[in-house]
Amino acid sequence: MSRRILSGLQPTGDIHIGNYLGAIQQWVELSRQYDGFYCVVDYHAITAQHEVELLQQRSFDAALQFIAAGVDLERSEIFIQSTVPEHTELAWVFSTITPMGLLERMTQFKDKSRKNNKNINAGLFTYPVLQTADILLYKATDVPVGEDQAQHIELAREITQKFNNRYGELFPEPRTLITQARRIIGLDGKNKMSKSLNNHIAIMDTDEEIAAKLRSAVTDTRRVRLTDPGEPTDCNIFALHDFFTSPEQREEIATGCRNATIGCGECKKILADNISSFLTPLRDSISDLQQHPDTVRDVLQRGTARAGELARETMAEVRSRIGIR
Repeated sequence: MSRRILSGLQPTGDIHIGNYLGAIQQWVELSRQYDGFYCVVDYHAITAQHEVELLQQRSFDAALQFIAAGVDLERSEIFIQSTVPEHTELAWVFSTITPMGLLERMTQFKDKSRKNNKNINAGLFTYPVLQTADILLYKATDVPVGEDQAQHIELAREITQKFNNRYGELFPEPRTLITQARRIIGLDGKNKMSKSLNNHIAIMDTDEEIAAKLRSAVTDTRRVRLTDPGEPTDCNIFALHDFFTSPEQREEIATGCRNATIGCGECKKILADNISSFLTPLRDSISDLQQHPDTVRDVLQRGTARAGELARETMAEVRSRIGIR
C-alpha cells in the first residue's frame, strides 16, 4: 500500500497564521508526496463550548480554506468528519480496548482541563481515541502533527497494537511526521497563537487590522525607550519575521534593534507589510472560492464519497473481527 496521510483541522472560526504556518502549509507540501485524507474535525470541536448555529458554516469555511491553500486535489480528499459516521463507530470499538491509564497520561487533557475547568467532559478525556479512529479508519500510515500532538500519535500506535494483537493484524501502525514549523507564539508573547486568547492574526484580516494588532503586540520588554537597545532573539515579533521577511531584511532589523537605530514600531510596521504581502495570494484565492461555493461543495461531495467508501470497507473488516454483523 502507498503511504497515506490523515490530518484534520478543527472548525473553530477564522484560520490564523499560526494554523497556516504550523499545519496547513505543511499539509499542502505533503499532499504532493502522499495520498491524503484531510478532514474538518467537527466532532472534536464540540468537546469545548461552541456556537451551535455557526458550526456548519465554520466547517464549510475551514474546508474552503484548505482548498484555497493549494492542497493537491489530484491526490487528496477533503471532507467533514461528521459526514462519515464510521468515525464515531470505530472510536467506540477502540474505547473498549484503551486502558484508562493511557488516557490519564495525556498531557493535552491535563492542559485543557486546567484551562476549561468548568467543562471537563468525557469527550475531552477520550479525544485521542476518536483521533485514533480518524487515522485508522483510512489505514493512514503517516500523520503530520506538531510536537504538542506527538503523544497522541504514540497512543494511536499503542491502540493499533492492542487491536491487532487481540483481533488479528488489520491496521498499520501510524508514523508520526513532526511538522517543521515552530510552535507559533501569539501576539501576547506568551501563549500559543489562539483565537480564544485573542492573540492571533487571522489570514482574512485586512491590512489595517493586521497593522493594528501588531501595534499592540508584546515585544522585548527591556526596550522601554526608543533609544534602548534590544535583543531580537528574545522578541516574539522578531521571531515572526522568520516566516515573512527575507534573511537580508531580518539581519538589518536585528542590527538596528541591537544598536537602537530601529524601534519596535518600525519593526512591527515592516512585519505588517510583509505579512500582508505574504497573505494576499491566499486571501484572493479564498475570496474567489467564496464567490463560487459550488466548487467547494463538489470537492466535499467527492471527498465524502471516497472517504465513506473506505470507511465502510474498514468497518466491515472490524465488525467481522470483533464478532458483530
